[in-house]
Amino acid sequence: MHLLKFDWNPITGIDIVGNFKLHFYSMMWITAFLIGWYIMKYIFTREKVKLEYLDPLFIYTVLATMIGARLGHVLFYQSELISQDFFSIFLPFRFKPEFEFTGFQGLASHGAAIGIIIGMYLYRKKYTYKSLMWILDRVVIPVASGAIFIRIGNFINSEIIGKITDSAFGVRFIQEEYNKYEAVQLTNIQPAKKAYDAIANNPEFSNLLDAVPYRHPAQLYESFCYIFVFLILWYIYKKTSKANQLGFLFGLFLVMLWTVRFFIEFVKEPQGDEYINSFGLNTGQWLSIPFILIGLYFMFFYKKTSKKV
Repeated sequence: MHLLKFDWNPITGIDIVGNFKLHFYSMMWITAFLIGWYIMKYIFTREKVKLEYLDPLFIYTVLATMIGARLGHVLFYQSELISQDFFSIFLPFRFKPEFEFTGFQGLASHGAAIGIIIGMYLYRKKYTYKSLMWILDRVVIPVASGAIFIRIGNFINSEIIGKITDSAFGVRFIQEEYNKYEAVQLTNIQPAKKAYDAIANNPEFSNLLDAVPYRHPAQLYESFCYIFVFLILWYIYKKTSKANQLGFLFGLFLVMLWTVRFFIEFVKEPQGDEYINSFGLNTGQWLSIPFILIGLYFMFFYKKTSKKV
C-alpha cells in the first residue's frame, strides 16, 4: 500500500526583505499562544477569576516557554553553540558560518516544560490569587493544545524527522536530505527553493529524488496524539470532579504527554550531535521518564498542604 506515501518539499515561510522571512514555524508558535490565551480566558471566566491576572500569566508563559525551550535544546542537544555561536542561543539569528535570520529554531519540549514550571512559580510569587498548583492544573490545558501546533511546525520545517520506513505512512523529506548548498550544487540551479523543486519535479534529477528515503512523519504522529491529550484534559476539567483535586490535571498532563513522547521516540531519528543511547533508549526517552514519574506522584500521592486553593 503506497497511497499515503508522499514527497515533502514545502515553502517554509514568506520572504519579507533580504534574509528576513516570516517562517510558518514561527506562525505555529503564535497560533499556539493565541489559542492558549483564549482557553485560559475561558477558564478564568468560568471560575470567576479576575481577567486582570490573565495578561501577566500570558507574558510569563510565553517568556518561560521560549527561554526554557531554547536553553533546553542547547543544553540537551547542541551544547557546542555555547562556544561556536553563543549569541545565536538568545537571538533569532545565526552568525556562523554566515549571518542569517533564522527565527527561533532549536527548541526542546523538555526545556519548555521546565521553563513553564519555573515561570509559573515566579508568577505565583507576584500574583497570589490562587495556589501554584491551581495555576499548573489549568495552564497545562492550553499547553497541551499548543503542542499540537508546534509539531505541525516541525513537520513544515522538515525537522525532528522519523526513521527510515517502508510502511504506508512514509514521507520523503527532500529539504532534510539535502541542505540548501547541496541542492544548488547538485542541480546548478539557484535559488535553493528552485533547486529543491527541480529535485522533486524535474525528471532530469530523478536519481537525486530516488536517493531520498521514506521516513516516518514522526511530527504528525506526535501532533495527532497531542489532540487526544488535550481533549482528555479538557473533558476531565469540564466534566469530572477530578478537576478539583489539586495536582491531578498537572500530573495527568505529564504522564500522557511524556508517555506519548517516550513511544514516538522509537520512530524518531536522534536529535543533535550529543545524545544518549543506552539500554535501547535515547535522550528524549531518558528525559521523559522523570516527567512521567513526577506526573504519577501528583496524580496519586500528592496531598494538599494548604486550604487555599
